[in-house]
Amino acid sequence: MNIAPLHAEIAKQHFESLAKALIRQPARLPEVFEGLNAEKARIKYGCLKLLRLVSEQKPETLYPHIERFFELLDSKNNVFKWGGIIIIGNLARVDAERKIDAQLDRFLQPIRGRVMITAANVIGGAGKIAQAKPQLAEKIARAVLQVEAAKYQTAECRNVAIGHAIKSFDLFFTRLKQPKTVVEFVERQLNNRRSAVKKAAAKFLKKHAPNGVGTPNSFRANACGLD
Repeated sequence: MNIAPLHAEIAKQHFESLAKALIRQPARLPEVFEGLNAEKARIKYGCLKLLRLVSEQKPETLYPHIERFFELLDSKNNVFKWGGIIIIGNLARVDAERKIDAQLDRFLQPIRGRVMITAANVIGGAGKIAQAKPQLAEKIARAVLQVEAAKYQTAECRNVAIGHAIKSFDLFFTRLKQPKTVVEFVERQLNNRRSAVKKAAAKFLKKHAPNGVGTPNSFRANACGLD
């Protein structure tokens, strides 16, 4: 398969069929990686999307190339950075060599700010990593909890990121040996100014802490009905 036909298919946005083809024939992957350097946005971002789809459907296909995605964490192109973050999160479940473990501090750093979208992608990816690697769950939880004091562009950006944190905790809450601080964090979000965050917090607590862990009596009696 030549570069030109591959790029033509990507330009047509035939992503699902191309993802299946790459899974069947991973020898084509170098062509996709080469496409990340294309001048045309449709091609390079299409290649990135294609890699993300493969990472979701069969992560072991991309795992031998995980170092390429670690490199994207430092990309000046935010779209590539976000794509790398998402793909690394998807590869966690096949990371038998614990390569992600060695890069975890670097991966989690953006949670502290300043770009909310980057932080949100990291928070989501961190949840997948903790889900796949229970031995890292406590460390990841501590990092995600930093979202509450993080400095993003605006206070509303922080609230959006907090919403992502609640979704992330939902992925790996059962992996935590010491869940109290997470529950207390989520409880505080019942007073969040963002309505969607309040609802997410109530839903989370109803699912994971129906009897409360430091939960006010008024919440136990009433707030779980905020679904």
